[in-house]
Order: sequence, then C-alpha cells, then structure tokens
Amino acid sequence: MGYTTASHDQVCVPETLLKKRKTTEKTDAEKQLQKSQCQKEQKNVRKIIFKKADDYVKEYRQKENDEIRLKRQAKSGGNYYVPAQPKLLFVIRIQGINDIHPKVRKVLQLFRLLQINNGVFVRINKATLAMLQIIEPYVTYGPPNLKTVRELIYKRGYLKCNGQRLPITDNQIIAENLGQFGIICIEDIIHEIFTLGDHFKQVNNFLWPFKLSNPNGHKKVSWKPRKFIHYVEGGDAGDREFDINKLIQSMN
Repeated sequence: MGYTTASHDQVCVPETLLKKRKTTEKTDAEKQLQKSQCQKEQKNVRKIIFKKADDYVKEYRQKENDEIRLKRQAKSGGNYYVPAQPKLLFVIRIQGINDIHPKVRKVLQLFRLLQINNGVFVRINKATLAMLQIIEPYVTYGPPNLKTVRELIYKRGYLKCNGQRLPITDNQIIAENLGQFGIICIEDIIHEIFTLGDHFKQVNNFLWPFKLSNPNGHKKVSWKPRKFIHYVEGGDAGDREFDINKLIQSMN
C-alpha cells in the first residue's frame, strides 16, 4: 500500500483513502450541480405554470365579457340572445346494480360509471346522446360551469396511472403522463376539460371517475324514493340542465 510523502510533523495518508476522498468530493460536486440544475428547471416550470394560469383566467373572463356584450347588443336591438348549446356534460350515476338490463350495464361500463354516485365528464355528440338515452333512468346529468369543474378536479380529482388511483398532489405526475400534449399542470387539465380541447379524450381518461358523497348540505338534499322518475317530473333521473351544479355542490 502506497503512502503520500509528508514532512516530519505530518501524518502519512494512504493513497487509497485519498482516491476515495477525491471520488466522494467529485460525486458530491456532481450531485450539487444536478440539484442546482433541477431547482433551476423547477423554477422555470413554475413560471410557465403561473403564466398559463394567468392566460386561462384572462380567456375565461373574456368569454364571460363576450356573453354579456352579446346579450346587451341583442337587448338593445329588441332581440333575444340565445347562447350556444353546451357541449360538456357531467354525468352522475344514481342507481345501483339490481335488475339492470345487460345493454344498460354495458353502457354504464363504457361511461366508467361502475358504482352509485360515480361521476364523469362527457363530451356531447350523437353517439353519447344516444347512449345517455339508454341509461337515462339510472343517471342524472347537466352542463357543469367553470367553478364546478375546478372544484371537482381540485377536491375529488384522482389520476389513473399504471392502474393505480393517485391523488393530484404533484404536477410532475401530470407532466410525465400528459407532457407530450403540452399538459403539465392541474390548470391545464381544468382548461382542457372545460373548453373541450384537442386532447380532451386523453385527459378525461387520465382522470379516475369521481367518487361523490350522497347529496346533503344546506337543504339536506337527498335522492328521492322514486329515482326512476325524470327530474322535470319531480324525480332525480335525466337531464337537470344547469341545476346539476347545485347537485354537485351538495355532493362534493
């Protein structure tokens, strides 16, 4: 074993120990450099996320202002403003599994509504409308507003990653799974769902079906005994239009 040369009052140090020390110092320096680079990248990502969130707020606000402006223009001209038909629905299952026709059961599975009080976002098209007609006695639905979409995802949102149900606690999970679509944070998910973006299908499938509580709250809302009766007839089933937001508030 070699030793380094030393003066009369110095201690001889084995070369292997010196090599180990140099290797450790080099490893520590590399780790520190990697850590500083990671912190710098995270800082840049946070800036991008804040910028996106700010742009989304401006976009939502501009949309609201456009609606108000069009209503005023129609009113000043003696006309009526008819808003565009909603293209996004939130569907909630309100019936159990007893005595269900196989076709109904299959459609509920396609919608991922496997349990009572499960809820999912659905894009309105010819196919989904036909499927909703089949399962209408077993579900209630309506167009959610921005506040409802945001609160659902923040409060009840879970991600489906490798077959696991994971809470949305870190944007890194979102970036790893949806980064190829430019979706890197929870605000991107909210925007993609609410505006029915180009990657709505991928984002919606990445979200685990929402598990809601029984209706309750200020007015002690609960499922009526005859749930199969349509909402417009005093029951719970079917399209309740914008009243769906009140229901979700009581179940969230």
